[in-house]
Amino acid sequence: MSLRHALLGLLSNGPGSGYDLLGAFKSTLSNVWPATQSQVYSELTRLADAGLIRVAEEGPRGRKTYEVTAGGREELRHWLLEVAPDGYRRNDILLRVFLLGAVEPGEAREFMRRRAEIARSRNAQFTAMDEAMAWGDDALSVYGRLTLEWGKRFTRMQAEWSEWADEQIAEAQASSEEQADL
Repeated sequence: MSLRHALLGLLSNGPGSGYDLLGAFKSTLSNVWPATQSQVYSELTRLADAGLIRVAEEGPRGRKTYEVTAGGREELRHWLLEVAPDGYRRNDILLRVFLLGAVEPGEAREFMRRRAEIARSRNAQFTAMDEAMAWGDDALSVYGRLTLEWGKRFTRMQAEWSEWADEQIAEAQASSEEQADL
């Protein structure tokens, strides 16, 4: 995913200023695609320069309200439906897990226990968000809830997998110690 497409997607629901978009971004997308204020405003300028959005209204103190253009809608549609997702080609957690043999088994187990705790904590945050939301039948509610549910299920799986991996390391450590004692 790119910030460009995230902003086009938010604007496809209606016009918004950079401030509005940053607020919507923080309340909806920050868990899957975080961005800073400077990144959002810089990307809005690039999108406008590319003709994918335009300034719909200018307000006091230079406040600009943007709306997506037909070209922007087509770019979003193309990206959503025709560009294959990159998926999980890079995952720094799994790279670290793969390389955990370079540290002591106890350290590796502690790494996995931390991963489980972080996943449980994030799952609790997602669950609280879900319970606090007044879900409707508008597009942001429907697809936002689908995204949030994925986060809840994914973090549950991460916690379960991390606990399983901790057990696997413990079993390998015990077996190695038994072999050393022989």
